[in-house]
Amino acid sequence: MGIRIYNARVLTMDGGVCGQPLESGEIWVENGRIAWVGPSQDAPACGKAWQREIDAGGNLVLPGFKNAHTHSAMTFLRSYADDLPLLEWLNRQVFPMEAKLTAEDIYWLSKLAVMEYLTSGITANFDMYFHPEMIAKASVECGFRTVMVSSLNDFVSSPEEVEENFLKYNRYDELISYVLGFHAEYTTGEERLRALAALAEKYRAPVFAHISETEPEVAQCVERHGMTPPVYLDSLGLFRYGGGGYHCVHMTEEDLDVFEKRGLHVVTNPGSNTKLASGIAPITEMMRRGINLAVGTDGPASNNCLDMFREMFLVTGLAKLREKDAAAVPVENVLYMASAGGAKAMGLTDCDCLAPGKCADLIMIDLRQPNMQPVNNVVKNLVYSGSKQNVKLTMVNGRILYEDGRFFIGTEPDEIYRKANEIIGRMRG
Repeated sequence: MGIRIYNARVLTMDGGVCGQPLESGEIWVENGRIAWVGPSQDAPACGKAWQREIDAGGNLVLPGFKNAHTHSAMTFLRSYADDLPLLEWLNRQVFPMEAKLTAEDIYWLSKLAVMEYLTSGITANFDMYFHPEMIAKASVECGFRTVMVSSLNDFVSSPEEVEENFLKYNRYDELISYVLGFHAEYTTGEERLRALAALAEKYRAPVFAHISETEPEVAQCVERHGMTPPVYLDSLGLFRYGGGGYHCVHMTEEDLDVFEKRGLHVVTNPGSNTKLASGIAPITEMMRRGINLAVGTDGPASNNCLDMFREMFLVTGLAKLREKDAAAVPVENVLYMASAGGAKAMGLTDCDCLAPGKCADLIMIDLRQPNMQPVNNVVKNLVYSGSKQNVKLTMVNGRILYEDGRFFIGTEPDEIYRKANEIIGRMRG
């Protein structure tokens, strides 16, 4: 038994192409995967009894968005430490509060973030934070897909712990995977970076980190090592098997050469970069070079919203401002970045499109709302006028976790809200 969705506009994005959706399509979901997708008139004869049949009513079904950079449990700092530059924000506000977090805090705060992801049509996240055991537990209980990345730095974790987690969480649950990473060059000494490079070599694994987010970060790295962050990190052997960077705002031609040569991914975070006044990433040049781009919200302390619609608009809007070109970064490219591009960066090769055998990670967009009418171009409507209010249904691994304002994640929303407010209340004394 499975789920049949019919009478839907279906945007499969199979083959990495956005295009225009099938006007009258349907999708069959069985055992967490897509069993069939296509025009309704081509559907094979089926005498099976469905667990549920959903009439989409002409609404749009497409692959779920991938939040390719976030710190989920930082929900506790939403609207707490704002209107400060990055390094001051980190050192004076964020780090002191994070020191008060317990493992159980991270469990509840991660669940709060999952709820917000689901309302934004996000079906997987690339999460860098502490206590991976609690992140994994929260995600699995909710039925949500999470790729964790180690937050190694001089103050948290060790190369030995990273290796232990890498081996443990890549066989923990089908919804969980783990990628090598470190916080940033400016928080991680060379000895630890070389040890991480050795792990990347040992497991032929990619490595991810915050890279070239601000001008001071780049200048300080050049002062320390005579090289920009991407060039320095590559010189240590960290990117021999790929990986990528979060933010990548202040990139030189040589930096982009490294990304192009190593096949590295860029995860752009326009909302956070705007709020922290970090700058605008050179998205157009990255696209020209064929660098894979993904989209992330960053954490809810620096954004403060885990909203992929806002991020998509900012990706193209800020690029147009930067290049002084209204044609820069077309919406079709942005939608690809937010879905298939993110899946590629996160190693979720079974979650990039709607095709038989792929994971049933999908969303339904309500087109019967004023901001979606008239339906001149569905893809442009999504990026330029879409919002969280249009997310009608979010499915992960064949399970509906959010539908019409209701959550199906095993915990009542009010309980999660209560716990989150208790946590920040305790910290503020």
